[in-house]
Amino acid sequence: MDLLTLLDEAVAALKAPLGEEEQEQGWTDDLRREVQAEISLSRSALRRHGAGTVRHLRPRFDEWMEWEGVRTGRLRSLVTDVQRCFVDAQRAA
Repeated sequence: MDLLTLLDEAVAALKAPLGEEEQEQGWTDDLRREVQAEISLSRSALRRHGAGTVRHLRPRFDEWMEWEGVRTGRLRSLVTDVQRCFVDAQRAA
């Protein structure tokens, strides 16, 4: 899956209201909105300025979710995949 497609998927998933399961995993509405906004900004930058922009993006979602105490689950896995794709794209750039 390419990076922009994954970013689109993540933004859509994070726009949806949290379910009970996500809340039990440590997600809050504020955290969900903040992570969604960060991913949206990165997605916009890549679309506007091209793939070379990835070198300037430094997502640290893993540290952020760890700090917030988010446990393993669907949203955390998706956001972790986003970060992994950023790192892979940066290595390739």
